[in-house]
Amino acid sequence: MPTSIKMPALSPTMEEGTLARWLVKVGDTVSAGDIMAEIETDKATMEFEAVDEGTIVDIAVPEGTEGVKVGTVIATLAAEGEDPGAAKSAEPAKPAKAEQAAPAAKAEPEQPQAVEKAPAPQAKPAPTTVATSGSGQRILASPLARRIAAQQGIDLSTIKGSGPNGRIVKADVDGLQGAAAAPTAPQARPAPAAPTEIPDFGIPFEAEKLNNVRKVIARRLTEAKQQIPHIYLTVDVRLDALLKLRSELNASLEGEGLKLSVNDLLIKALAKALDRVPQCNVSFAGEELRKYTRVDISVAVAAPSGLITPIVTDAAKKSVSAIAGEMKGLIEKARDGKLQPHEYQGGTASLSNLGMYGIKQFEAVINPPQGMILAVGAGEKRPFIVDDAVSIATVMSVTGSFDHRAIDGADAALLMQAFQQLVESPLGIIA
Repeated sequence: MPTSIKMPALSPTMEEGTLARWLVKVGDTVSAGDIMAEIETDKATMEFEAVDEGTIVDIAVPEGTEGVKVGTVIATLAAEGEDPGAAKSAEPAKPAKAEQAAPAAKAEPEQPQAVEKAPAPQAKPAPTTVATSGSGQRILASPLARRIAAQQGIDLSTIKGSGPNGRIVKADVDGLQGAAAAPTAPQARPAPAAPTEIPDFGIPFEAEKLNNVRKVIARRLTEAKQQIPHIYLTVDVRLDALLKLRSELNASLEGEGLKLSVNDLLIKALAKALDRVPQCNVSFAGEELRKYTRVDISVAVAAPSGLITPIVTDAAKKSVSAIAGEMKGLIEKARDGKLQPHEYQGGTASLSNLGMYGIKQFEAVINPPQGMILAVGAGEKRPFIVDDAVSIATVMSVTGSFDHRAIDGADAALLMQAFQQLVESPLGIIA
């Protein structure tokens, strides 16, 4: 019997998506793990893989379709050995029969039996991908689901699959990752909707429809400002020693194809500061305070579809060169819309740097469920008192935004002080 391919939930917050591009057409044969389509989620454009072998007999949702709800049938797959023509003609008949049977259910008791029998065969495709756990237990899982589980250290034997015959698919693994973070999100999600119509006052304009990423940014930032009591602390930090160290490190790395940026060093400095002041590496989670034992830094990156925050995991323990290499790859993937969920979901704190645009100082909005974000301004020459004498120094203003429900002002001040000390005496960053 034919298998219905449904719009997957490719991220924990995804409710609908845009079917950006089909990579297969009617008549194509696919195997488990083959990439079938590109789907624009609420975060990025991601690849969608097949979980069964078979032939594509129908594409129900054309590419470019927006607002496709999760669970909507987008294509139909004929199982191996099944006549594609028969499968295609048989598939549309099922919903019609179910719809006709529904109103007559009371009058004819035999009709409900026909409705119950129709969906049953859809769960029968023969398993094509079988994984084995360390204990020897047979586990049905798609190749991509196994790969993500291995990267994240997830035991597949603990997951109940939603695919055919209970097969574990990518959405199941992503859902498990999202389930851990879900309780930390604010419970009161609804935010006042923007007015559907606003006066234009006769001013010429062009209306551009919001993409999924921009919609999520608007909703999450609105919720963050409404629900999180922000407290802001600012310090002025001398950069001269850090700039000198960066120059020396880049000279030593010459010929290796890697160049450290100031931002790479600041990521490491924030991670080390959080390691020294762990009471700021926390999240407010309703009835509990979540204290993280690892420092994962989310770094704000401007992508064509909107702001996204790829993550440097365990940044306090990584070398600056490792952070630089990782950030280079993450930025490229972010701008191409190719980030995978585990590369942008999570993080324990964020860093946003607008110094390259000449911005002197700003206050960033906390990225929930995180407890803080550091906003970095431009380094500029300023009169500065050193050893009771006025001199010229390169100084930048750094502002920390803290969730006052989780972080006290004194602890936030300790973190800002630790960050300042690490940047002004940067050997502590590479120690």
